[in-house]
Amino acid sequence: MEIRSERRGAHVVLVTIDNPPRLNAMTRAMLADLAKLWDELEASDCRCIVLTGVGTRAFSAGADISGDLSASAETARVVSHALLKYDAYSKPVVAAVNGDCVGGGLELLLSTDIRGAVPHARFGLPEVKWSIYPFGGATLKLTQQIGHAHAMDLLLTGRLIDAAEAARIGLINRVMPAEELMPWALATAEQIAANSPSAVQAVKRQISSTISEHARAREAMEQALGDQVRASAHFKEGVMAFREKRRPSYE
Repeated sequence: MEIRSERRGAHVVLVTIDNPPRLNAMTRAMLADLAKLWDELEASDCRCIVLTGVGTRAFSAGADISGDLSASAETARVVSHALLKYDAYSKPVVAAVNGDCVGGGLELLLSTDIRGAVPHARFGLPEVKWSIYPFGGATLKLTQQIGHAHAMDLLLTGRLIDAAEAARIGLINRVMPAEELMPWALATAEQIAANSPSAVQAVKRQISSTISEHARAREAMEQALGDQVRASAHFKEGVMAFREKRRPSYE
């Protein structure tokens, strides 16, 4: 279980989520490592990042809810930074979605800039099925990126959509065979890295600043809503049902 990074060329860094037994779900420790890595890359001479998961089944299933589900202000801060929820980040990120991208994995995807996926990848935010509030940024970013109707469909139904539908609604840029995904992602990153880093990073910072300002303005409400859901009896039932692999019963 780890977050790996490696140089691919002079100015491109490949970041890989590595926890295949749990569909690349991220533990609290992995999220802390990812948050630290973003800071290191922001301060480096890296000009573009490629983000992917290990294996063929999942990009990331999000936070590992088999573990600690506490959500103190400090925990929320670390998770938010790992998902670049509030960050005016300057380094472009290309996502190579090698499999399912759900929950916090999709919220991480929302922090990326250019996105390709394999045909069998599925996308969704199933948190409401398990009485979990999606506080990783989806309620703040998804409507901006794909529009109100498509965002509310995913947020309120909890359904998963395939890669073709994700491309149709503008959640990803393109769908391609698995053997083409990483070459495409690295070639795209190299094309970005060949441009003026001053200009590229100014564009990225301006756009991410606009998104982060909106998110920060709603930070207090986001924390309060998450706390309200976690304090409900529904939350206990939802998490228990998830862990017991059964359908929850919300009386």
